[in-house]
Amino acid sequence: MGVDRRLGVAALMTAGAVLVSSLGSLGVANAQAAPSAARVVAAEAGAAAFVAPGKTLKIGAKGAEVKVLQTRLKELGYAPGKIDGRYGGATQAAVWAFQKVNDISPTSTVARRTWNALEAPRTPKVLVPNGKPTRVEMNLAKQVMVLYVAGQVKLISHTSSGSGIPYCETANWNGKVQRFCGDARTPTGDYKTTWRRNGWHKSYLGQLYNPIFFNGGIAFHGALSVPLAPASHGCVRLPMNVAGMLPGLLGKSVPVHVRGKFVR
Repeated sequence: MGVDRRLGVAALMTAGAVLVSSLGSLGVANAQAAPSAARVVAAEAGAAAFVAPGKTLKIGAKGAEVKVLQTRLKELGYAPGKIDGRYGGATQAAVWAFQKVNDISPTSTVARRTWNALEAPRTPKVLVPNGKPTRVEMNLAKQVMVLYVAGQVKLISHTSSGSGIPYCETANWNGKVQRFCGDARTPTGDYKTTWRRNGWHKSYLGQLYNPIFFNGGIAFHGALSVPLAPASHGCVRLPMNVAGMLPGLLGKSVPVHVRGKFVR
């Protein structure tokens, strides 16, 4: 089943969840008469409903429940890394992205609220309704990047953009010691992907993994540290596993739309 089909089913699941809530407002008996309304709606669409195992998971957890989590995240367009039943950094970043899209305060713990959202997930907010079918939308407010391909969600990722804290750093660049200063912003606006490099690329502000540039020297790139708060000099940091797969999904001259503002 493609991501677009799965997200369509997810929307139907959400509608079912709303139905449950509405019935609950009419009385407990009515709500209990249709405890699986979301699943009924999904069944009407010809899809098996996802049933969360419900076990609380934390970073470092292993086992079947972690594999269920990873599989579900991948089905919804997130990138949890290898489906191996091990809750590591890649899975944590995917959980963060999912939680942010679903208005859950990001945490590495997967508990009841996150499992419930995985049963009836939201789709990312569309920032450019009339955008090209294939495009990237970078939501600075949520620190989430969404890649659309042929009008469908292809990839959703946790990110860390420019910190907004002015900097001045000294580096040995082009054979001489130079001082570089900037405002560490990731500017909003409409851009297009330009040049790129494979593997580690050395810039005057550090190492970038598989950078794909879209606004002068600002790029999407892999980093060993992708915290919850914006922390870069202006580029958009991605988890390493996402940066490893992105060049195969994102071509040249693809529109990139950067919107919003992060509030600390």
